[in-house]
Amino acid sequence: MPQNKNLSTEWRKDIGENWEEVQRIHLHTLGNLTLTRYNSELSDKPFKAKRDMDGGFADSPVRLNKGLGQLETWNEQEIMNRGKRLAEQAILVWNYPELSEDVVAKYKKRANEGENVIYTINDFPDLTGNMLELFEELRKRIGNLDSSVREEFKKLYIAYKTTTNFVDIVPQKSRLRLSLNMAFNEVHDPKGICKDVTNLGRWGNGDVEIGISTFEEIEDVMYLIKQSFDKHRGEDQ
Repeated sequence: MPQNKNLSTEWRKDIGENWEEVQRIHLHTLGNLTLTRYNSELSDKPFKAKRDMDGGFADSPVRLNKGLGQLETWNEQEIMNRGKRLAEQAILVWNYPELSEDVVAKYKKRANEGENVIYTINDFPDLTGNMLELFEELRKRIGNLDSSVREEFKKLYIAYKTTTNFVDIVPQKSRLRLSLNMAFNEVHDPKGICKDVTNLGRWGNGDVEIGISTFEEIEDVMYLIKQSFDKHRGEDQ
């Protein structure tokens, strides 16, 4: 069944009166997908044309296409039948591991223990010396933004929240890496100290990254943090 939303008369006839709903639900499901080197030739042709042409389904050496050459029509029921058949074969090929009850119980115990872990400042070994002093000053300034600000120590970063995280801090040996929970195009950054980390894997929330390593940078950083704070506080009003 083609992706084209304007299906031909032949396709609409084969699928039935509810062809739009069938196409929407089953288009990208397992039963309607296959492999062929003749994709452009098959295109949006009617099913029988795809079946009988040179290189078509009836002529395909690919085992995934087995049985398509014997069908007279392609509709919702045939898609569901094939999807069920392929799913049953997939289970036989890619079976899941069988674990003993003792092993399963051990991993369940670990998972349950993880839910109750409480992290503190002591879980961040890079917060020593100058970095600790810088962090203490920055956390004080962030906390002074508003009485609603909450600090939470996570496993990989330290979060500051109102309605949700507005800035997260990842302590590093030579700097504090901050993530602002904003889209990069939302931030007003006159000194150009922000980094766009959109779609990059980072600990923390948001698309804006800032690094701070000296006390002299605090004012500029707080100017940016306050933008994220105001954004999320405003969303709650």
